[in-house]
Amino acid sequence: MQWLVSMLDPELLYLSHELTNTEIIIHVQSTHTSATCPYCGTSSMKVHSQYVREFYDLAIQGLQTKICLHNKKYFCINPDCPKRTFAQRFDFIACKAKKTDRVQIEILRVAMEMSPVSASDYLRNHGIEVSKSVICELIKKNAYIN
Repeated sequence: MQWLVSMLDPELLYLSHELTNTEIIIHVQSTHTSATCPYCGTSSMKVHSQYVREFYDLAIQGLQTKICLHNKKYFCINPDCPKRTFAQRFDFIACKAKKTDRVQIEILRVAMEMSPVSASDYLRNHGIEVSKSVICELIKKNAYIN
């Protein structure tokens, strides 16, 4: 399972997994010992706390894949920074997002081939829960980027 987790980020460590009738839940944690403050750019090794961040990745064998990331919050050591703490960030998922970038790309790929309603049904049958309104928002957002 470690190789699968490493596809998201080589610095993630597989901890455990659970199977239900509808999803695979994978618990991971970062092996990073420091993080860069997104507000001022200062690197910090001073851990404030940990929390579990849950989000979805591409489906495996038609089952939703939920990632439970045991994420760290750090103190910003720059006294001039407007924020005292920050959460570690990752390249594969946007801040506060509930789906990885890979899932969003797959949603857009399918949505370009059919209507949002049909795309929602198709994706649901392939282990990706997404509503037609979320698909429309992703299409709009992507139209401004391209």
